[in-house]
Amino acid sequence: MQKLTVLTSRTYDVLMEEGLLASAADYIAKVLPPSPAGSAAKRKCCIICDRTVYELYGKTEKSLQQGLLAAGYEVGYYAFPPGEGSKTMNAAAGICRFMAEHRFTREDFIIALGGGVCGDLAGFAASIYMRGVPFVQIPTTLLAIADSSIGGKTGVNTEAGKNMIGTFWQPHLVLIDPKVLETLDHDQLLNGLAEIIKAGFIADGTILDAISEGLPEAAFRALQVKKAIVEEDERESGRRRLLNFGHTIGHALEKCSDYSIPHGNAVMNGMFLTALAAEDLGWCSVPSSNLIRNVIDAFAYPIYTDYTAAQLAEAAANDKKRASDNIVIVYPDRPGYCAMRELPVSELEDFISKGLAKAAGTA
Repeated sequence: MQKLTVLTSRTYDVLMEEGLLASAADYIAKVLPPSPAGSAAKRKCCIICDRTVYELYGKTEKSLQQGLLAAGYEVGYYAFPPGEGSKTMNAAAGICRFMAEHRFTREDFIIALGGGVCGDLAGFAASIYMRGVPFVQIPTTLLAIADSSIGGKTGVNTEAGKNMIGTFWQPHLVLIDPKVLETLDHDQLLNGLAEIIKAGFIADGTILDAISEGLPEAAFRALQVKKAIVEEDERESGRRRLLNFGHTIGHALEKCSDYSIPHGNAVMNGMFLTALAAEDLGWCSVPSSNLIRNVIDAFAYPIYTDYTAAQLAEAAANDKKRASDNIVIVYPDRPGYCAMRELPVSELEDFISKGLAKAAGTA
C-alpha cells in the first residue's frame, strides 16, 4: 500500500492500493468509528455519487455499501446526473435537504464517490451542512485521483464562472483504488493525464518519464507534488497558485464551450497557450512550449482555437485568480519549474492573442 499523510489544518491520510474499495469500510472505521464516542447510536454516512458511478460502485449489493453496513454504519446515498452541469448551488442544496430529511447530524459524514465534479460538490455540501461535517474522498477518475481528491478545495459553478462559490474543507481520509481506472475510456484517461503532466511541469519533470511506469504510479507522484505545495500554502495565498498552471485559459475554454470541452483537455490547451505567450514576451529562461506540444501530439489532445482572444479574456476576467485589476499568470519558466507574474486584466486579451497566434503557426 502507498500512503501519503497531508499535514494541513486537518491532517489526513491518502491510501492507494488495488482492491481498496472492497475494504474501504475498515479504513474509514479507524478515522470515523461506526459509533461516535460516547454514543450508542450508529453513525450515518451518505454516499454521494453521480448515477453512472452509482451503477458501477454505489448500489447496495456492491462491496462499498456491503462493507459499510457490515461495519455497523447506517448508509444512505444521493445520486445526481453526471456532468459539470450538476455542480450547482441547487445541487448542493439538494444534498443538504436530503441529509436534513434523513436526520443526519454533525456526527455523521459524507463519502464523495466519484470524479472531480462529485468531490467538489460533495465536499462543498459537507462544508456547509450544519456548518461542517466530515467527508471521505473515494475518487473514481484519473483526474480526481491525481489532483482534486486532496487539497481541500470544494465548490460549485455559477453563470459567472467555474468554482466561483466554494470553501476550503479538508477531507478526513482519501482512499484510492487504481482498479477503478479499468472502467474509464480513453478520453477520460486523457482528461486526468493532463493534471499529471501539469504537476510535472510545475515541480517534477521526472513525472513525464513515470507515465511509462503506469498511470497509478504517475498519479501518486503528482499527488506528492500537490501535497508539498498545499502543506506550504493551504489557502492559496502564495505558492499554491502554481497549481493553477493552464487553468486561467483552461477555465475560460470550459466556460466558452458551456463545459463541453473536458477539464483536462482545456488545461492542456491552457498550458500550451500560456507557454507560447510567455515565450513571446520573453518571460521564460528556457522555452517549454515545444515539450508541451510534443505531449499534445503524443497523446492526440485536440487544440482548440475556435474561440477568439476577446471571448477567452472576457471569460477569464471573472476567474477566481483575479485580484483587483490584475490576474496571476502561471507560466513555465523552464521544464520542471513554473513561475508567476501579475498581469493587468486589461492586457489579458493581448496575452491570449499572442498564444493563439503562435499556436496557429505550429499547427
